[in-house]
Amino acid sequence: MYKRSYTLLFTAFSLLLIISCAKKGSITGGEKDEIPPKFVKATPPNFSTNFDKNEIRIYFDEYVKLKDPQKQIIISPPMDPKPVITPLGGASKYLKIKFLDTLLENTTYSINFGQSVVDNNEGNPNPFFRYVFSTGNSLDSLKIQGSIGDALEKEADPFITVALYEIDENYSDSLVFNEVPRYITSTLDSINFNLDNLRQGKYKLIALKDVGTNYTYEPKQDKIGFYEGVLNLPADTAKVLNLKLFKEVLDFEALKPKQVSKNAFVFGYEGEIDAMQIRMLSNKPENFETRIFQDKEKDTLHYWFKPFFEADSLIFEVSNSKNFKDTLVARFKDQYKDSLKLSNNVKGSMAFNQNFTLSANTPIASINDQLISLTDKDTLTVPFSIQLDKTSNEATFTFERTESNSYNMQLLPEAVTDFIGNVNDTINFNFRTKKLADYGSIFLTLKKVKKYPVLVQATDEKGKFIDEKIAKNEETIVFDNLNPGKYNLRVIFDTNNNGKWDTGNFLKGIQPEEVVYYPETIDVRANWELKQTFILE
Repeated sequence: MYKRSYTLLFTAFSLLLIISCAKKGSITGGEKDEIPPKFVKATPPNFSTNFDKNEIRIYFDEYVKLKDPQKQIIISPPMDPKPVITPLGGASKYLKIKFLDTLLENTTYSINFGQSVVDNNEGNPNPFFRYVFSTGNSLDSLKIQGSIGDALEKEADPFITVALYEIDENYSDSLVFNEVPRYITSTLDSINFNLDNLRQGKYKLIALKDVGTNYTYEPKQDKIGFYEGVLNLPADTAKVLNLKLFKEVLDFEALKPKQVSKNAFVFGYEGEIDAMQIRMLSNKPENFETRIFQDKEKDTLHYWFKPFFEADSLIFEVSNSKNFKDTLVARFKDQYKDSLKLSNNVKGSMAFNQNFTLSANTPIASINDQLISLTDKDTLTVPFSIQLDKTSNEATFTFERTESNSYNMQLLPEAVTDFIGNVNDTINFNFRTKKLADYGSIFLTLKKVKKYPVLVQATDEKGKFIDEKIAKNEETIVFDNLNPGKYNLRVIFDTNNNGKWDTGNFLKGIQPEEVVYYPETIDVRANWELKQTFILE
């Protein structure tokens, strides 16, 4: 009996030991697969000539699928309709390309897959696989290369379409608006591009941030860049081509107005406002008055009127300083009257190079400074002055401030009256100032500037505009009272001396004004003064 018990105990112990060992030595699945799928063969073979098939199959050494094919796969010259490329959504050891239309004669085609071909398990891409064939006796072999930048921003957008238009008897610059190019490629997530298998000839080179992915230029949504001259191939194949993308200013157009409250319409527009004027042509009361101000964020004018009167619709004439004139009709009905809402530009702390501004949703008509008080943390009265700008619908308060202080601005009832007779209730705005030591400064010395004046701008790391200075000679520019953080500096060559950066125009052959970035991002810290020299050669 004791022997049997010993045997059972030994057996149980052995099983536990085996299980424990099994856990320690369990299969983990091995190392992660990081090898991309390899091309095996294609039918017809890659780089075929006298191509006359309507289907291609491309084989790999493992199961593959297509990732983001709409962006990654570029066919040059473009086809309409596009061929059907499978698998989509599944996996296979080969890709099938089915053509839906007749191919052009004596033409070299290139299908660039970018990084869309990935293995089924780990998603490892086969980088930049290309399938090339010719419907003629030989393959075109010329190529060009270059890079894409942004005319204003430090970094260019990804997935830029680069296109070549053949210059022949049918070419005009307007073709970019409605015709697909002869050759195309994409930068994918790089700034560099290559166009291969090109034919000898003369070409126009452009780049597009092609939002609609239709290979045509749509100024309302696309950016464009272009090479000013004509590319002659093969003579220009050695050139390194650099294109700068820019957003064109649209031709001015006034959009249909919309009534938004009892006494207000909004007038949207495209292009530059150019002293836009709005005049009501409909019959109106003798004591009729209007106020117009620009929206702070949108391309919109706010049109206010009084008194309200009855009509089914209103007729407006819109014009600007560049001989634009149009007549617009808007529906009109009685609506709720807007109430006055006041806001300010200071959120928490107020910088020492910032003014306190008051704005409203309705036009500010007058401000009674006798009904406004400003006190500091010791409840001492702080003198101030007010400047009301009706064109921007803002009131700017100027006063002397001190560091590490807190302020209270109180507006008693009827301190502010708006255009339609509304007044405010009691409002309190509280804000503070930091220590001067909480801020940092950048001292930037410009050297070897080829032409003045220049605009020197500071942006944050994401490209948001922070501040601007104008330099008219070799001098040191100071950006002070900067919050700690990372900043970029850029110099704009203000060629026409109008105090702003001017974009380009493709049809007029105008390139945007040159912008040069300081090569390094500057890390500003509290209570630091950074001195930098920018040599522009």
